[in-house]
Amino acid sequence: MDIFSADWLGLVITGFGTLFLIGEILVNMRGFFGLLGIGFITVYFSAYLETGSFIIMIIIYFIGLLLIIIDGKLLNDGTLATLGLASMLISVALAAPNIYAGLYAVIGVLIGGFSAFFFLKVFKHRDMWSKITLKDQLTKEAGYNSMSTEYQKLVHETGETLNDLRPVGTVRINNKDYSAISNGRWIPKHSKVQVVQVDGTKILVEIMNEQKDNTPS
Repeated sequence: MDIFSADWLGLVITGFGTLFLIGEILVNMRGFFGLLGIGFITVYFSAYLETGSFIIMIIIYFIGLLLIIIDGKLLNDGTLATLGLASMLISVALAAPNIYAGLYAVIGVLIGGFSAFFFLKVFKHRDMWSKITLKDQLTKEAGYNSMSTEYQKLVHETGETLNDLRPVGTVRINNKDYSAISNGRWIPKHSKVQVVQVDGTKILVEIMNEQKDNTPS
């Protein structure tokens, strides 16, 4: 019996492939995760497709991955990342021999992609989406004294989100609007938030405790 005749196998292969490829984007593994991911994805497409179709579908898949990288490095608004994920899902679904295998493959990509974020808790992460982090220190020596002092007073203040924080958005604090970010969490519009950290003019907020249990991660 051909091992690839099992529909569920697509979930395993695309799951591991996407896990390691997204993991390579998120953490610094010196290409090791990337090689593993490419290997799994190549096995998946080559198992079900002829040479011509194989090349087309694997290009579509990696174009999707490239869009995710571009979004993380340049745009940070999630638009290209969404298109990239859609491209990856379409490619594995079309390559599958039947609808059930395609569904398994799509689920594998989703599980693998989201599971890759667990690598951030173990390995050194890359500077992806660095535009929306609080890593750049704005010090008095660098000339950010007056504005920074004003923003420092916002720590522990509460406010309301004027739009969805994904994780960047606008919050209203003391009847004044500020650009703010959440700690990698999607906070819905009109949520009550509290300022937990200020770095220069960058404001980090988190949803108030009473709303956390009812807010999707």
